[in-house]
Amino acid sequence: MSGRATTLLLSSTALAGLALACATAQAQQMPRGNLRTGTPTYVAQQPAPPQPDPTQAAPGPDTGDAASPALRQSSSISGRQPPRASKPVQAPALRGVTQRPVRMEPPAVTVMPPPPAPPPPRRKRPAVDEDPYAPLGIRLGSITLRPAITNSIGYDTNPQRTTATGAKGSPYSRYEGEVAIQSDWNVHELKGQLRGGYLQYFRNKEASRPDADGNLDLRLDMSRDTRILLESRAKLDTQRPGSPDLTSAVTGRPQTYQYGGSAGITHDINRLQLTLRGSVDRSDYEDAHLTSGALLSQKDRNQTQYGLRLRASYEVTPGFKPFVQAEIDQREFDEKADSNGYMRSSNGMTGRIGTSFEISRQLTGEISGGYQDRKYEDTRLKNLRGFVGDAAILWSPTPLTTVTLRGGAELGDTTIPGSSGTTARRVTLEVAHALRRNLTVTGFTNFTRTEYDGQGLREDSMNVGARLEYKLTRTFAIRASFTHERLNSTAQGSDYTANVSLVGLRVQF
Repeated sequence: MSGRATTLLLSSTALAGLALACATAQAQQMPRGNLRTGTPTYVAQQPAPPQPDPTQAAPGPDTGDAASPALRQSSSISGRQPPRASKPVQAPALRGVTQRPVRMEPPAVTVMPPPPAPPPPRRKRPAVDEDPYAPLGIRLGSITLRPAITNSIGYDTNPQRTTATGAKGSPYSRYEGEVAIQSDWNVHELKGQLRGGYLQYFRNKEASRPDADGNLDLRLDMSRDTRILLESRAKLDTQRPGSPDLTSAVTGRPQTYQYGGSAGITHDINRLQLTLRGSVDRSDYEDAHLTSGALLSQKDRNQTQYGLRLRASYEVTPGFKPFVQAEIDQREFDEKADSNGYMRSSNGMTGRIGTSFEISRQLTGEISGGYQDRKYEDTRLKNLRGFVGDAAILWSPTPLTTVTLRGGAELGDTTIPGSSGTTARRVTLEVAHALRRNLTVTGFTNFTRTEYDGQGLREDSMNVGARLEYKLTRTFAIRASFTHERLNSTAQGSDYTANVSLVGLRVQF
């Protein structure tokens, strides 16, 4: 074979191998005929086969395409474009079928759902009882009554409080009853305290005596700034034998009655408070029985006192409220002249300044002082002038200790010839300490000085003692006390001393 023929044979062999390699590579890239590819026809919509264009002639066997012999050969490899795996996303307007909505529409709400059940309430701690031994009282509608009865026995070394020789002590019993009244109204207020007692001496019947005192106050709230005040008061006491006003020796203890009432109105103007108050007080004296058997009339001492008081206070701070007070009064005796021929009726004018204060929770009180001038109907009696005032201070240095200080000064009447009246000064100090919640010890002392104008007569009275109260329950309590009394007087034969002890059982409701 010639060299030209050899070259052509090698070239034809190389071209045939190249064509076979390209066909093999294309066949590897196409899916095999025995594998299912794409989406089945029953799931996906097949596109319509393309329509042949009549203007173009179909390729024939004489076409000059180099790949035509390979495409016309039978093969398991499909020459069509694989179908889409899923339908293309189209706009709703272009879809051929209506799709079911993915989420159901919620039903229309016509009523609100029921509220959830409230959580169970918290367990409240029981209120702390400030005084578990205090009486609960008796409820009558909206008014609470706290009655109490005390029965005691004791011993008194000087029942008549005299300096007579041979005076002997005597055991005695004391019966006492009291009731406290307090309303529980939204508006208005009613409160009061009534107490009465009787001392019965077993060896000295003439020294037996009653005593009582009480008050009842009513406040009517007419408006937020205006209130009406109604007050009533009463006191029962006895006179001491040997008193300067009893000029003769008497037996027993003559009784004295003091009672009265007042009415007033209070109006608030911002921090300014104005109070106008009128009062009427009555004093009656029982006739005394003399040692000779005669009767000593004391009707010349019976009197009625009328008073009118105006008070203006200003609240500087919640704990400091100073005030100014002016008062006029008239004392009229039932008899024009007393047993000594003196006309004792008089008119008085009083001016005071003071303040109520609350420096802290531990220190509260009220203090006032002023001057009084009293003019008598009888020209032989000069005007009685002097200092008048009142003080009440409460101090609690600890929750278990309470200190109470009270004081006062006033001008009184007398039947001593030539004397216009009396000037009395008194002061009382009490210290109470709770050893336990139901055991309280109280120490007290008081001092009183009474001076008789124009006579040089003075009496100094002093008491010192202690009290013990042991509360068994809210209803029962044991009380005990001891008091030392002493009187020093410039009058001859009027001094005395007495020691009084007492123990008893108190029943309170």
